[in-house]
Amino acid sequence: MAKKETETASTAVRIDKWLWAARFYKTRSLARAMVEGGKVDYNGAKAKPSRSVEVGATIRLLQGFSRKEVVVKALSDVRGPAAVAATLYEETPESIARREEEARLNKLAALMNPRPESKPNKKERRELESLKQHMV
Repeated sequence: MAKKETETASTAVRIDKWLWAARFYKTRSLARAMVEGGKVDYNGAKAKPSRSVEVGATIRLLQGFSRKEVVVKALSDVRGPAAVAATLYEETPESIARREEEARLNKLAALMNPRPESKPNKKERRELESLKQHMV
């Protein structure tokens, strides 16, 4: 296995494979779809799935609802444990601060949204259905 890791470090790695190996996306096809969909920038420009990744490059990507900006520290096309995948990149401090601020705002927004204390009972469900039908 050590030979495989040294081989991958010296050869070019596609960006979709690297994103999958770094565990940003669960499947390689999902990583490819995100790159093709324009959700991944490589050094400030839109990337294609076949783009080769280089150490020191900056990658901006969308993961869930948050945008991350990472710097490539190592190359790999093999998906390994999460501890190994975390050594392949380093997230920028600005990206971390932005994500923490977004999380804080999302928590505040969740507190502001009205939530019922319990599920509606049968009578309340019927009233809601009739109200919705009259609105349409």
